Amino acid sequence: MIETTAALEDACAKLAQSDFITIDTEFLRETTFWPQLCLIQMASPTMEVLVDPLAKGLDLKPFFELMADRKVIKVFHAARQDIEIIHHLGNLVPHPIFDTQVAAMVCGFGDSVSYDQLVQRTTGAHIDKTSRFTDWSRRPLSDKQLEYALADVTHLRDVYAALKAQLEREGRAGWLTEEMAILESANTYDIHPDDAWLRLKARLRKPTELAIVKFVAAWREREARSRNVPRSRVLKDDAIYEIAQQQPKDTDALSRLRTIPKGWERSASGTAVIEAVNSALTLPKAEMPHAPKPTRSPEGTGAAVELLKVLLKLISDKEGVAAKVIANSDDLEKIAAEGEGADVAALHGWRRELFGDTALKLISGGVALRFVDKKVEAVEL
Repeated sequence: MIETTAALEDACAKLAQSDFITIDTEFLRETTFWPQLCLIQMASPTMEVLVDPLAKGLDLKPFFELMADRKVIKVFHAARQDIEIIHHLGNLVPHPIFDTQVAAMVCGFGDSVSYDQLVQRTTGAHIDKTSRFTDWSRRPLSDKQLEYALADVTHLRDVYAALKAQLEREGRAGWLTEEMAILESANTYDIHPDDAWLRLKARLRKPTELAIVKFVAAWREREARSRNVPRSRVLKDDAIYEIAQQQPKDTDALSRLRTIPKGWERSASGTAVIEAVNSALTLPKAEMPHAPKPTRSPEGTGAAVELLKVLLKLISDKEGVAAKVIANSDDLEKIAAEGEGADVAALHGWRRELFGDTALKLISGGVALRFVDKKVEAVEL
């Protein structure tokens, strides 16, 4: 277990000599806005290390420098949360990266294969998962916890080697480029408070309601970040929806809302919410957010989407690529409604070659689906 900056610097220098390293982190975030980093696991083909970021006086600068080293491929499984932590603490996004979960989808292991399933299917090894939900912030960590944590990166070396070889053998190495570019972009992790309302699922359509949701959600986001508490600890989603619908302009009106705890309206938070509501209501109508107008799809689009789903499943199974990597439901609806004019990933690059061209032929009558010998097949007309 590395607990000093000098030991970390030495380990990172040795790891940097490898073409790739595998990385995983253990963290807690149930009671905080920002994840609390509790353990870092790294491995190269010749060494493995555990780093205690909670050790007194430990400076993670050598680790962040390794993450920024473009000569070393950083291998993660389901990388987004690990990268989010690194981005928050080190103000950087690791480059270059290889996400084995995405690679596994391209290699035919299903839509979201778990790490232990992937290890078992590629290496035959079994991982003891009993330590997965332990408290990683408590010290000392048990030998069982450390063994579990280290297994996350030692097995990942073999998984990476197997997936990399399969991608190269099948000529699909370039297929990961687009997905990795998204994970390597700082914009993926920089969510501005003013955009926080876009994460909410309220079925509100009036511009004034949407403006209030936007302003109150932005206040909640800033408050949660500054206090480092979960958003729901500041104000629940249901309360934001009710505030947007009832539009309380003073604390008395706020106190009458069902979702507001008794007395909360007299707090500094209650005052801030009232200010947010009144600010939203003073916006010029032209500056208020608008819900997108529902588009009426051409007649027959629904049936065309169902045919495209069958075609997608057919090609996904045949080529051994997870369907959701090729196209999602929105892609299929846009292809069915707009044809060649649909601006979707499924009509670009390798996805078009694999699926998009055939999909366009299907909806234009150039390809048919038929059921033969208990299976569906696509035939050119």
